[in-house]
Amino acid sequence: MKAMSTVAKTAADISTRFANLRENSGFLRKNLHLLAIWPLGALFLIAVGWSGLFVHLKNERLQAELHALEQASALARGYAGHLERTIRSMDQILLHVRYEWLLSKGSLRLETIRESGLFPVASLGNIAIMDRNGTLVTSAIPDVKKVNVSSTSYFTAQENSAGDALFIGPSFYSSISGRNIIPISRKLSAPGGSFDGIVVLGMVPDYFTADYDETTLGKAGLQAVAGADNGIWVSRIGSTVYQSQAPALTALPFFESASGSKLLDGNEWFIDKRTRYLGWAQLGGYQAYALTGLDQEQALAPYQARRDTSINSAIWATIALMVFTLIAMALSLRLAWRKNQLDLTHATYRLATEEGLEGFYIARPVRDRDATAVDFEVVDANHRGAEFFRERREELIGARVSTLYAGANPERLLEWLSQAMEKGFFEGDVEIPGNSPLTIRWAHLRIVRSDDNLAITLTDITASKAHVEELERRSNEDELTRLPNRHWARAYLPRAVRHAEEQHSMLGILYVDLDGFKKINDTMGHAVGDEVLRNTARRLRDAVRPHDHVVRLGGDEFIIIIEQIEQSQDAAHVAERVVHAFREGFRLINGVHTLGASIGISIFPVDGRDAETLLQKADIAMYSVKTSGKGAYRFYDQKFYDALRARLAQESDLRQAIAQDQFIMYYQPRVDLETGAVSSMEALVRWQHPVRGLIAPLEFIPLAEESGLILGLGEMVIEKVCMQLAQWGQRSEQLLPVSVNVSSRQFNETDVAAILTQALARHNVEPRLIEVELTESLMMGGEAEVTSALTAIRRMGMTLLVDDFGTGYSSLSQLQRLEFDVLKVDRAFTEEIDRTEQGKVFFTAIITMAHALGMRVVAEGVENERQILILKSLHCDEIQGYYISRPFPPSEMQAVHRPELPKV
Repeated sequence: MKAMSTVAKTAADISTRFANLRENSGFLRKNLHLLAIWPLGALFLIAVGWSGLFVHLKNERLQAELHALEQASALARGYAGHLERTIRSMDQILLHVRYEWLLSKGSLRLETIRESGLFPVASLGNIAIMDRNGTLVTSAIPDVKKVNVSSTSYFTAQENSAGDALFIGPSFYSSISGRNIIPISRKLSAPGGSFDGIVVLGMVPDYFTADYDETTLGKAGLQAVAGADNGIWVSRIGSTVYQSQAPALTALPFFESASGSKLLDGNEWFIDKRTRYLGWAQLGGYQAYALTGLDQEQALAPYQARRDTSINSAIWATIALMVFTLIAMALSLRLAWRKNQLDLTHATYRLATEEGLEGFYIARPVRDRDATAVDFEVVDANHRGAEFFRERREELIGARVSTLYAGANPERLLEWLSQAMEKGFFEGDVEIPGNSPLTIRWAHLRIVRSDDNLAITLTDITASKAHVEELERRSNEDELTRLPNRHWARAYLPRAVRHAEEQHSMLGILYVDLDGFKKINDTMGHAVGDEVLRNTARRLRDAVRPHDHVVRLGGDEFIIIIEQIEQSQDAAHVAERVVHAFREGFRLINGVHTLGASIGISIFPVDGRDAETLLQKADIAMYSVKTSGKGAYRFYDQKFYDALRARLAQESDLRQAIAQDQFIMYYQPRVDLETGAVSSMEALVRWQHPVRGLIAPLEFIPLAEESGLILGLGEMVIEKVCMQLAQWGQRSEQLLPVSVNVSSRQFNETDVAAILTQALARHNVEPRLIEVELTESLMMGGEAEVTSALTAIRRMGMTLLVDDFGTGYSSLSQLQRLEFDVLKVDRAFTEEIDRTEQGKVFFTAIITMAHALGMRVVAEGVENERQILILKSLHCDEIQGYYISRPFPPSEMQAVHRPELPKV
């Protein structure tokens, strides 16, 4: 294809030359021999070459066919030798069996001696003896029906034979072996010499072609065995074996000699219509022929491949010669018209440069006595190029660079021109100085050396550079606040750190996060939030030093990069001004709103030596401000970071513990003061840590609350308690209710009623056996939602308890409205009843209030006998604490024993 493309291009070139020659017909007639001699010579060479090639190919085919005929004849002779040995071994078997038959006087039984290995395996054939009437006497195949073969050709041939000859017949279907066989038989004679029967060996036809070699004969080769007077016994083409009834050859050809070969047309002689070189050889001592055939297409395949390669090579050589001829013709014309072509090219070039937007110049070096280029002279230019210098073209031609740059510095341009003279090429985008005679700001300069001249192209790229600068500005600037953005900081901060390191100075990063911005943005809308961020940007710019950089990272997060500081206190001064800038409220649509700023500070090189580390540590310092009051600044503190990492590690452990179910339940009883009986049990969760052992709830419940893991943990506790009640219920009919603690977050963020319903149904536990303990902080939630959820739980038949009463913000009206059943007084009040009179009075008031509301009172944290006596006197209903029982793991039976209480 490439060659053809070259031919087409050359032809087009010739056409162009002819068009140019029309005006000078005299010159064309004078030089016609330049056009004629090349194609005539090429045609002569092509004719001689192709003639020689076809003669050579014809001779080579004859040699290939002779070789195929010789190979077919040789293969037939080899195959005949193999068949002679095969038939001879089979004849030996027949003679041996006949001898044994005569020795045994007709008592030989082939069925019993088959195992001796004398006969071929059953898959290859069978041997049998027939009596003078053609009836089967014995066979190597046991349990064969008696058959009569007196009408078969192999029986009648032996019956009518005067001598003792081996008979081989064509294949036929044998009812004895149940398949096609080729019969090989000898005559049995009685003691008087009369015909007494035959011994026959029936071989499967495949056996005679089993040594078919595809490597030698090919996939379409032929093997066959034919009798001299009774047709084809067996034939095979490739892997297909044909029986004598439908052989691979449609007829048996005439054999002129005992062995030989010939070419047979496929349409006339073969069932698969493929032409073959057939070789034959007569079997010595037998009236049979061995046939082998080589497929003509496969036998001549090597010749055909060589022929195709030769023809293809000749075609490409012809094309190459034609291309060479065309090129030679074109070169001849080109040499004749060189001067005219150069003139035309120069005129066309001039027209193209004048129409373009680029400035074109031809410059020639001006050399000193040492042949060093010290200046360059403009020898040609287009009008556009002259306009760039505010000159007319005629005035620019002949001027030197040093003259054009009078009053300016031409050293950079002279350096580029000298570099192009030395290396042959220079290209690049250059910014034009303000004092340059050129009228453009940015140019793409391309200089190419041609002999001792320089071809210079100058393209004005001022507009595209301005566009790129604008895109860079937009990519580095926050659209809302017009501050540098995160992308800019990622590029600038590493450079600032390197500069500080080189100058052995300090650098500070202030990480600023607004306090209360989310509330304003969510409640008043994004438009108001955007106005707050714009005002924040102005306040931050006003608060920092002129050379500091304020960057908006995103959302309400900013950083301030403070360079050239001598001590950490310099960063603190800037942070103080930022904090002070936010003390004045923001005037918004619906009034004045006050926002604060939490600031974390990291210092190079104290807190880190790379930008990423400094940003991370400033962020951590800001987080420490957020967690300790907000509206202030703080330097990075490794201790806080370690504590934060420890908290994150513990949170990860807790998350994994919930996923792997590392929690167990303990139970602490509540006792009725009046009866002394256990009235209920509180379920308390413990963390069975694989390394630290058993962990008390105070160490992980607050973390679970903060991280939200309390939701999954609380659901797990409900599941475990219901499962435990179900297990106790299988061993006892009397069960005490068990109270489960539900946190405010779990109650507000999940459907506790649904979770309880599903767990009770799953374990078939009665709702009366579950009590729900809720803290006072729950009452601070939405009134309607809390009331609805508590009503759903109460309707299920469960008891509601207020846990740790006295530590929250509940009121009498809330307790009355929410209709709790039990009030559990915090242990802090229980500890005071036997210490101060005030504590006793306060507890009395709680009991009186609760009873007035119809609620039972449980005193938590009871630890001594005196407290019990006082609580009895105050008519407290129930008690719970270490004095009664410490929390204990579950046993097989629910612990309902009655503890010994002091008497009043």
